Amino acid sequence: MQRFWRLLKIYRPEIAQIYLYAILSGLVNLSLPIGIQAIINMIQGGEPSNAWLVLVAFVLTGIGLTGVFQILQLRIVENIQQNIFARSAFEFAYRLPKIKLLELDRLHAPELVNRFFDTLTIQKGLPKILIDFSLAAFQVIFGLILLAFYSPYFIALGAISILILIILLRLIGPRGLATSLKESKYKYQLAHWLEEIAHTNRSFKLSTNSILHLQKTDAIAMDYLGAREKHFRVLLSQFGFFIAFKVFAAAGLLVLGSLLVFEERLNIGQFVAAEIIILLIINSIEKLIRSIETIYDVLTALEKIGYITDLTLESYDGITAKDLHTGPSVQAKNLSFAYDNMRNKLIKNLSFEVPPQNKVLIKGESGSGKSTLLQIIGGLFDFDEGALLINDRPIQNYNKNELFEQVGFCFSNDHLFKGSIKDNITLGRPVSDAHLLEVVDALYLSAYIKEQHKGLLTEIDPEGSRLSRSISQKILLARALSHQPSLLIMEDPLQFINSEEKARIIDYIMHAERKWTAFIISNYTYWEFSANQVITLQKGFADA
Repeated sequence: MQRFWRLLKIYRPEIAQIYLYAILSGLVNLSLPIGIQAIINMIQGGEPSNAWLVLVAFVLTGIGLTGVFQILQLRIVENIQQNIFARSAFEFAYRLPKIKLLELDRLHAPELVNRFFDTLTIQKGLPKILIDFSLAAFQVIFGLILLAFYSPYFIALGAISILILIILLRLIGPRGLATSLKESKYKYQLAHWLEEIAHTNRSFKLSTNSILHLQKTDAIAMDYLGAREKHFRVLLSQFGFFIAFKVFAAAGLLVLGSLLVFEERLNIGQFVAAEIIILLIINSIEKLIRSIETIYDVLTALEKIGYITDLTLESYDGITAKDLHTGPSVQAKNLSFAYDNMRNKLIKNLSFEVPPQNKVLIKGESGSGKSTLLQIIGGLFDFDEGALLINDRPIQNYNKNELFEQVGFCFSNDHLFKGSIKDNITLGRPVSDAHLLEVVDALYLSAYIKEQHKGLLTEIDPEGSRLSRSISQKILLARALSHQPSLLIMEDPLQFINSEEKARIIDYIMHAERKWTAFIISNYTYWEFSANQVITLQKGFADA
């Protein structure tokens, strides 16, 4: 509910207009019974008159005005819907790259993106809440107020009815929201599993005797259907309560109105007008009942989208990192780190000192924390204890935005995206054509690019699915080098490149003319010959 109120707060002026039109529409609707009452009284007089024509025109004008108010409401809600879609798209695009990596490491990012589609649920649900629900609520309130003018007994009956409605919503609302959230949880699990099948379709295709993909789909689908059935039962029980309430309200109003006619406190015209108001109130109560499921859907959608907005973002406060334009010194003092699910430290009391522009090879057995150390040096992971100094300043003191601009990252789990080769290399950063061509030549990408009709503007598929591994790896390495970083962080960057090209690329990266400080993980022997410093990790300890 807090998320819902925060969303509405953004559109406060627009919602005020919607409520204004809803109030006007409610008032016009309630003026119709009064007009009809007057027309009936005139008809009983037996002769048509100019006043009769005026009243008929008045009633018809009221009906037309109600339609105009609804059109104006629809226009405002459509503007809100479009704004919500654009706002949500940019919220996701802005936040996903800035979520703390350690938080994202526990999750599956593509599965999180599925939650964007709940934006459509909010888009579809808001018109019912803002227009139908608000109009129905105002009509109930105004109808009861108008009935009060016919008799004070209607005041007591109206107050009792509203109190019962509020109690029902308070008692049964939380159950409906809880079951809706559980149903949504299994819905996303199933979508995630189907994405996994699509992602690994080759494996399932070749395992012809396996029905694991169907078994797991069946298990999740059964969980979803069970949760959906529980939610539907809650909805049925709620609808039953509301129908009973509607019958109570209708019976009370009709019986009370009839008794007042028998006692001659209301005439026939007033009774007909009161009956029309009662029918409007009953119809409005039914709209309120039907809106309940939509409210659950919108609140659930906000909760699912809110899961992403609740994830902690990187802090971008701190001092400038522009003084790192040449390779900085890097010093670790008693550095320790452990993932959340680990009992022991992966890296423990690690200390080393790397002078400016040194080229460092990090070695160690599998599981010794080499990749994690790279993430820490690059500012991607926050360490638990100790200190990491970049140019004699704690890394935490730097502005992360500016720090990342000075670092060239090339990890084994980096991916290409659907776009041109140039976009995949530069990522939209300002890179001169001369330097871009120099990097492309140094990585032996020129020959491949010249073969393409559009050169650097050639579009590639997601994850470079139709590229050879060596070309994909060269493009990723070009991405790390193209913006002339001062700190280079690479994890096995030449794994799929042939030996002759590999040696020449290593010479280019490790040459003294390159002013960056480099940290590389690789088992390829030539890296060690070219490095002027080696750090060896052994299950959390180091020999630097």
